[in-house]
Order: sequence, then C-alpha cells, then structure tokens
Amino acid sequence: MNRKAKLMAVKSMTGFGRASGQTEEANWTWEIRTVNGRGLDIRMRLPTGFEEFEARLKDLIGKRIARGSCSVSLTLKGAVVDTDIQLNESALLKLAGIAERAREVTGHDEKVPLASLLAMKGVIESVEPAPGERIPSSLLAQLSDSFSQALDELVAARIAEGARLRTILLDKLQEIETGTRQAETSPERRPEAIAGKLGQQIQRLLAENQNFDEARLYQEAVLIATKADIEEELKRLHAHVAAARDLLEEDVPVGRRLEFMAQEFQREANTLCSKSNASEITRIGLNLKTAIDQLREQVQNVE
Repeated sequence: MNRKAKLMAVKSMTGFGRASGQTEEANWTWEIRTVNGRGLDIRMRLPTGFEEFEARLKDLIGKRIARGSCSVSLTLKGAVVDTDIQLNESALLKLAGIAERAREVTGHDEKVPLASLLAMKGVIESVEPAPGERIPSSLLAQLSDSFSQALDELVAARIAEGARLRTILLDKLQEIETGTRQAETSPERRPEAIAGKLGQQIQRLLAENQNFDEARLYQEAVLIATKADIEEELKRLHAHVAAARDLLEEDVPVGRRLEFMAQEFQREANTLCSKSNASEITRIGLNLKTAIDQLREQVQNVE
C-alpha cells in the first residue's frame, strides 16, 4: 500500500450522507448520520413494508463502517406506500343482524342505512401487505442505488474528518515527544543537581537534630534518589509515541487501540509527576498531562 493511501486510513466516527431520487410514482430522500459510539449501533426509520429491505441495508453499512452510532431514515412519498382496504363481510352481516333484531324488539319500522353499517368499526379494514409486496422491483433497485450514494457520501465525510483528526493527533504526539525530551535533558535530572538537593536536605535535618545516624541518612538518601528516578517513565513515553504513530499508519479501524494507548500515556505522566522532586520536571509533567488529555479527547472521535 502506498504512502498516500495510508494517510487516509484514519476515519472519524462522525459523518453525514444524503441522496434523493424520484420516479413517476414516487420520490424519496435517504439520510444517514453517524456519531461516536462504543461499537456499531444501527437504527433504521423506514416506511412500513420495508422490513426485509432493512436487513440488506444493515449488511451494506456493516461492510463500510466498523464503529459509531448510525441512524438511517428514508422519506418516501407516492402511491407505492398506500394501504389497501377490504370489507369484513362477517362483521357486516353480524351488525346487520343485530340492527334487524333491534328493530324488531323496539318496534321501529326504519331500517339502518348501509352507510351507517359501513361506518361501524371493523367493517372496513386496512390490509397491510407482506414485507416488500407493495414495492416494485424496479423501485427497490433505484432505492438501493440511492442508498449506496448516501453511504458513499457518509464514508467520504468520515474519511475527510479522519484526515483532520490525524493531523491533530500527530501534532499532539509531537508535543508529548517534545515534552518527554525536555524532561530528559532538564538540568535538574543531572546527578550533581540531585546530589546537591539531597545534600541540602540532609544538612537541614542534621542542623535541627544532631542525633541522626549519618550512615542511615545516606542510605535513605540513596533510596529517595532511586524512587525519584523517572528514566523508565521517559522510555515508555517514547515507546508509546512511536506505537501511536504506527497505529495512525494502519489501514484498519484503530480508535479502540488509540484509546488504550492514551490511557497508558496518562499513567506514565501521572507517575512522572508523582516521582518528581524538582519544579522544572513537575512543570513539564503537567504540560504533558494537558497534551495527553487533549489527545484522549480527539481519540474519542476515531473509528
């Protein structure tokens, strides 16, 4: 795969696509929207009678989209969606018999008009056709083509937004890498600086209490210096930056793995700040945490 293709690998979970069409009998509009989601959640709003068509649409979406909350709507106007009606002869005969018996019991001569009987509930019934029965195959094909156009537009929008996200993510990774290098080269990490600071602390303690065991103090100082060492955290931060950049080059959905990577970044930055015994390192660590928070926020949008 060439470099140009890889640059388009990252996709956003946010997008929108629309396509319209018409025939002599009907006109329609497809709209597909996607927003962030943990997995792929597809919701359909289609006219009655399109139940079998729905499964086909979900299959098409699943082949193009891996993550996101997806809503699909079809606005369809025309005779194709009319509902048939029929006469319930059994109900009509029962009502006519009841009306005749009521006339005999009450002694009234007038007969119930047919229009009144037809207006009674249950005499005229709506008949729902079987799924797909009312949809001509020619229209179904046109609707499918139109849906594919809307889906193409949606995917294109997710790719375009993904390219923007990729640029932001790379900028944040560069910011994290720069901060990590600043911590590496900080004068406050030099052995002589650490030794000088520990020496000052020991002298202050000895001045306050002459009964301290100097040998024990030396051991404690070495232990403190060891615990304050952030070399491993810096190495892991560099490794995470390299791994995240590699993920951004893959031509598959990487959002979930980037989310996990962002958590690892945050863990190392937190440890660095907790270990730091120098103001400069603490300042760098806080800047790193800010950049990582911004990275995590953008990663939430990646498919």
